[in-house]
Amino acid sequence: QVQLVESGGGSVQAGGSLRLSCAASGRTFSSYTMGWFRQAPGKEREFIAGIKRRLNRDSTDYADSARGRFIIFRDNAKNTVYLQMNSLKPEDTAIYYCAAGLGLVRSAGSYDYWGQGTQVTVSS
Repeated sequence: QVQLVESGGGSVQAGGSLRLSCAASGRTFSSYTMGWFRQAPGKEREFIAGIKRRLNRDSTDYADSARGRFIIFRDNAKNTVYLQMNSLKPEDTAIYYCAAGLGLVRSAGSYDYWGQGTQVTVSS
Protein backbone atom coordinates (compact mmCIF):
# COMPACT_ATOMS: atom_id res chain seq x y z
CA GLN A 1 0.00 0.00 0.00
CA VAL A 2 1.25 3.46 -0.94
CA GLN A 3 -0.20 6.69 0.34
CA LEU A 4 0.37 9.91 -1.57
CA VAL A 5 -0.01 13.42 -0.23
CA GLU A 6 0.26 16.43 -2.54
CA SER A 7 1.13 19.95 -1.48
CA GLY A 8 2.25 23.20 -3.02
CA GLY A 9 -0.86 24.24 -4.88
CA GLY A 10 -2.22 27.74 -4.73
CA SER A 11 -3.06 30.85 -6.68
CA VAL A 12 -0.60 32.58 -8.95
CA GLN A 13 -0.68 35.12 -11.75
CA ALA A 14 0.01 34.15 -15.32
CA GLY A 15 3.73 33.83 -15.94
CA GLY A 16 4.41 32.77 -12.39
CA SER A 17 5.73 29.51 -10.99
CA LEU A 18 4.67 26.87 -8.51
CA ARG A 19 6.32 23.70 -7.27
CA LEU A 20 4.06 20.82 -6.36
CA SER A 21 5.26 18.08 -4.06
CA CYS A 22 3.96 14.58 -3.59
CA ALA A 23 5.17 12.68 -0.55
CA ALA A 24 4.81 8.92 -0.65
CA SER A 25 4.76 6.32 2.07
CA GLY A 26 6.34 2.94 1.58
CA ARG A 27 9.84 1.56 1.23
CA THR A 28 9.71 0.81 -2.52
CA PHE A 29 9.11 4.35 -3.73
CA SER A 30 12.08 4.34 -6.10
CA SER A 31 10.68 1.41 -8.06
CA TYR A 32 7.39 3.12 -8.85
CA THR A 33 6.55 5.09 -11.91
CA MET A 34 5.26 8.44 -10.68
CA GLY A 35 2.92 10.63 -12.64
CA TRP A 36 1.20 13.99 -12.42
CA PHE A 37 -2.27 14.42 -13.85
CA ARG A 38 -4.71 17.29 -13.75
CA GLN A 39 -8.42 17.78 -14.07
CA ALA A 40 -10.10 21.04 -14.89
CA PRO A 41 -13.83 21.64 -14.28
CA GLY A 42 -15.90 19.90 -16.92
CA LYS A 43 -12.89 18.16 -18.43
CA GLU A 44 -11.41 14.70 -18.21
CA ARG A 45 -8.33 13.96 -16.18
CA GLU A 46 -5.26 14.39 -18.35
CA PHE A 47 -1.65 13.27 -18.16
CA ILE A 48 0.87 16.04 -17.52
CA ALA A 49 4.22 14.45 -16.64
CA GLY A 50 5.69 11.14 -15.58
CA ILE A 51 8.96 9.72 -14.37
CA LYS A 52 9.94 6.09 -14.69
CA ARG A 53 12.96 4.15 -13.53
CA ARG A 54 14.63 2.54 -16.51
CA LEU A 55 18.08 0.96 -16.72
CA ASN A 56 19.22 2.59 -13.48
CA ARG A 57 18.23 6.05 -14.54
CA ASP A 58 15.05 8.08 -14.57
CA SER A 59 13.19 8.62 -17.79
CA THR A 60 10.71 11.47 -18.04
CA ASP A 61 7.78 12.14 -20.31
CA TYR A 62 5.59 15.20 -20.72
CA ALA A 63 2.36 16.15 -22.33
CA ASP A 64 2.74 18.66 -25.11
CA SER A 65 1.04 21.28 -22.93
CA ALA A 66 3.71 20.84 -20.25
CA ARG A 67 6.87 20.22 -22.23
CA GLY A 68 9.30 23.12 -21.93
CA ARG A 69 7.47 24.68 -18.98
CA PHE A 70 7.12 21.91 -16.40
CA ILE A 71 9.79 19.66 -14.91
CA ILE A 72 9.17 16.44 -13.03
CA PHE A 73 11.84 15.09 -10.73
CA ARG A 74 12.09 12.88 -7.69
CA ASP A 75 14.09 12.60 -4.51
CA ASN A 76 14.11 8.95 -3.53
CA ALA A 77 15.75 9.70 -0.18
CA LYS A 78 12.69 11.79 0.70
CA ASN A 79 10.14 9.56 -1.05
CA THR A 80 8.96 12.65 -2.87
CA VAL A 81 8.21 13.54 -6.46
CA TYR A 82 7.98 17.15 -7.57
CA LEU A 83 6.43 19.08 -10.41
CA GLN A 84 8.09 22.42 -11.07
CA MET A 85 5.68 24.54 -13.07
CA ASN A 86 6.97 27.66 -14.80
CA SER A 87 5.40 30.19 -17.13
CA LEU A 88 1.97 29.27 -15.86
CA LYS A 89 -1.08 30.07 -17.96
CA PRO A 90 -4.74 30.45 -17.00
CA GLU A 91 -5.44 27.21 -18.86
CA ASP A 92 -3.21 25.40 -16.35
CA THR A 93 -5.89 25.96 -13.73
CA ALA A 94 -6.98 22.56 -12.44
CA ILE A 95 -6.74 20.11 -9.60
CA TYR A 96 -3.38 18.37 -9.85
CA TYR A 97 -3.00 14.75 -8.77
CA CYS A 98 0.06 12.62 -8.32
CA ALA A 99 -0.08 8.89 -8.86
CA ALA A 100 2.11 5.83 -8.40
CA GLY A 101 2.12 2.67 -10.46
CA LEU A 102 4.17 0.09 -12.28
CA GLY A 103 2.85 0.43 -15.81
CA LEU A 104 2.66 2.87 -18.65
CA VAL A 105 3.61 6.43 -17.84
CA ARG A 106 0.84 8.20 -19.76
CA SER A 107 -2.05 5.90 -18.94
CA ALA A 108 -4.11 6.83 -15.89
CA GLY A 109 -5.33 3.24 -15.73
CA SER A 110 -1.75 2.07 -15.12
CA TYR A 111 -1.55 3.83 -11.78
CA ASP A 112 -2.62 2.03 -8.64
CA TYR A 113 -2.38 4.82 -6.09
CA TRP A 114 -3.58 8.41 -6.22
CA GLY A 115 -3.25 11.43 -4.00
CA GLN A 116 -6.15 13.62 -2.97
CA GLY A 117 -5.22 16.43 -5.32
CA THR A 118 -4.10 20.02 -4.91
CA GLN A 119 -5.73 23.05 -6.52
CA VAL A 120 -3.75 25.28 -8.85
CA THR A 121 -5.36 28.52 -9.98
CA VAL A 122 -3.70 30.80 -12.49
CA SER A 123 -5.18 34.24 -13.04
CA SER A 124 -4.66 36.41 -16.06
